[in-house]
Amino acid sequence: MRILVQKFGGTSLSTKEARENVISHIRRELDHGYRLVVVVSAMGRKGDPYATDTLLDLIASGGGSLPSREQDLLLACGEIISATMLCSLLQGAGISSVVLTGAQAGFRTDSHYGNARILDMVPSRVVDELNNNQVVIVTGFQGQNQSGDFTTLGRGGSDTSATALGAALHAEMVDIYTDVDGILTADPRIVEDAKPLDYVSYAEICNMAHQGAKVIHPRAVEIAMQSGTPVRVRSTFSQSEGTLVANPEGFKDVQIGIVDRYVTGIAYVANVTQIRVDSVSGAADNLQLKVFKAMAENDISVDFINVTPTGVAYTVFDSNASKAEAVLRSLGFNPSLLSGCAKVSVIGGGINGVPGIMARIVEALAEQNIQILQSADSNTTIWVLVNKEDMVQALRALHAKFELGK
Repeated sequence: MRILVQKFGGTSLSTKEARENVISHIRRELDHGYRLVVVVSAMGRKGDPYATDTLLDLIASGGGSLPSREQDLLLACGEIISATMLCSLLQGAGISSVVLTGAQAGFRTDSHYGNARILDMVPSRVVDELNNNQVVIVTGFQGQNQSGDFTTLGRGGSDTSATALGAALHAEMVDIYTDVDGILTADPRIVEDAKPLDYVSYAEICNMAHQGAKVIHPRAVEIAMQSGTPVRVRSTFSQSEGTLVANPEGFKDVQIGIVDRYVTGIAYVANVTQIRVDSVSGAADNLQLKVFKAMAENDISVDFINVTPTGVAYTVFDSNASKAEAVLRSLGFNPSLLSGCAKVSVIGGGINGVPGIMARIVEALAEQNIQILQSADSNTTIWVLVNKEDMVQALRALHAKFELGK
C-alpha cells in the first residue's frame, strides 16, 4: 500500500475557497494511487468560531476556569468539528471517508494535559480503514492516556500527529499544508525578498523551527528525522511542490549546492528579557547552580545562556521577567534586567569551523549601527541578542549580507 499523510492547518479549512483547495489536493493524490490519511487542525485562528484560542476565550470571557483535564476535553472539540466537516464535504464530492479521533487512530500518550507526549502508536484501525479504500480523516493535536481521557499535544500538535502517523504507517511522504508556499529563508512579512527553499535537511528546519520560524513544529520534525520519513511543506493555495525536508542523502542528484551552503535562513524570537547576575565578591560561589535551579523550580524557561566564572547571563520571555527578578532578589541576588530584546539567529547546515561567518554577522550589524548585546553559537546556528527596535533591520541586514534573497 502506498500511503501518503496530508496535514491541513486551520487556515486551510477556514474558508469555502480554502476547503475547495483541500478537496483538490486530496483528489489529486488519490488519482496518483495513494491511500490517504488526512490530519486536520481546528478551523481558523483566534476569533474564528471553532479555533483553539477561541475555545479558550470562551471559558475566560465568562470568568471561569477549567482543570487541565477538562480543558483538553474542550480543546479536542475544535479538531473533531474540522474532521467531521471535511468528511461531509468529501462525501458530497463522491470521495468515501471516515473520521477517527486521535485515540481511535492509535495515539497513546502520557497524562501531561495540555502538552502530552506520545508514548506509543497503535494505528491498526487506520490500516483497516485504508484497506477498505477509505480516506481516513484523523483529528490532529490529540490522543488518549491510560485512563481513557482526551489529551492534547501542545502547540503545533497537529504537525506532530501527522509525522507520528507517517512514521507508524511507513508513509512515503508527509505533506504539511499551510498558508505559505513552503519554507522561506526568512519571515516574508519582515524580509520582502525572502526566497522559498526547494530542499532543507531535518537539522536545518529543526533549528529554524526552534529559533522562531513557525512553519512547522520542531517536535514534528524530530519524529520525522528519527524515522527517516520525508516531509514536504506546501501551500494549500497552489499546486507547488513546496519544500522537501529530508536527510541530505535524500536529495539525490539535487544535493549539489544544497549540502554545501553555510547559511540556510534567518529566524527570530521577539519579546525576551536579558538577565545578568554577577557575583559581588568576584567568585561565583555556586551562583550558577542557585540561579538556574531557582528558575527550574519556578517553571521559568531560560534561553541564550552564557556562564562565566563570576556570573551568568540568560534570557527569559518578557512575560516571565518580573517573576524571575522577584525569585532572584529573594535569594539575595541583585540582577540586571534589559527588557524588550530579540534573539536573531543565523542558521545553516555547518557553520562551525567556517572562517568569516561571525565576522560577516558583526559587519552586517555594525553597518546598521546595531549593538550586539550577547552572542552564542553551535554547529548549525549563531545567535545574537539585539534590542527589539533593531530586530527588523537586523534581519534584513543579515539576509542581505548572506545573499539569501530572490
